[in-house]
Amino acid sequence: MSIDEKEVLVALLKEKSHFNNVREGNWYHVPVETTPKRWPPEYLAFYQPKAFGVDAFRIRYFGRVKNIIQTPYKKLFPRKFNSKKSDKMYYQVFIEKLEQLPRPIPSRIPRSIVFISTKWHKFIGAEQLNDLFDESPLEDEIWVSLKGAKIFAERQWREGIGKYFYQLDFAIFCNDGKIDVEADGDTWHAQRERIDKDNKRNNELEKRGWHVLRYNGKEIREENAKYLLQVGETIKTLGGLKDDGLVPRTFLNDGTQQLSLFEEKAIYSSEVEFAEEDDL
Repeated sequence: MSIDEKEVLVALLKEKSHFNNVREGNWYHVPVETTPKRWPPEYLAFYQPKAFGVDAFRIRYFGRVKNIIQTPYKKLFPRKFNSKKSDKMYYQVFIEKLEQLPRPIPSRIPRSIVFISTKWHKFIGAEQLNDLFDESPLEDEIWVSLKGAKIFAERQWREGIGKYFYQLDFAIFCNDGKIDVEADGDTWHAQRERIDKDNKRNNELEKRGWHVLRYNGKEIREENAKYLLQVGETIKTLGGLKDDGLVPRTFLNDGTQQLSLFEEKAIYSSEVEFAEEDDL
């Protein structure tokens, strides 16, 4: 396997003490029962949340995985009081050494993540957090098209509704509403039971102010201009992209923009906390 295809796991440094474990002991812990689907990784990278102050919401450090063992929480943290987590099993992931990226990978807006599984070529070439997601080739095609049209979206956005969390392929925030752009696989979403679930999901999201736009494989691969135009028209209907006072942007008839804006700045101050963080 070439290095380009090697697995990289981006993990949350929930607390600064976790970073001390990485920096001083060269290890990080992952709950066995909530291990990411793509396991084991060959590299670990670390996302820094709000606790890191001015250095928050970015990836600066990474390391090559050296060894992985299973151990209970109480052995990882022997100085902590006994709790329900004491006997819980964790992977203790050791890295060879802690390395620093020449340029940090920022999140375009303040958000929390737990894990992102990606490939080395995406990791080393990423300009922002959204470049890392590696869910499907169809989503990658949409992402390239949205970036090319200067339509800023958040990938794999988690939206909580009641006791449920919905995973949105692409979340676009406008001044007068929000857009969920979904890449529907050619077979998965054609299943009758899946259609019913999607309809229920759409209704729940629409009640929360989301406008859901779904595109199948043919539309994504062969009708690029058509769906971009619809996305652009929906953005105009919803008062334009939410830019928090940055450069105004006007959409042309083909769905593209007159002005380019790609800055390392948070433009939508929303922080999503994930329940899984409690396990870290």
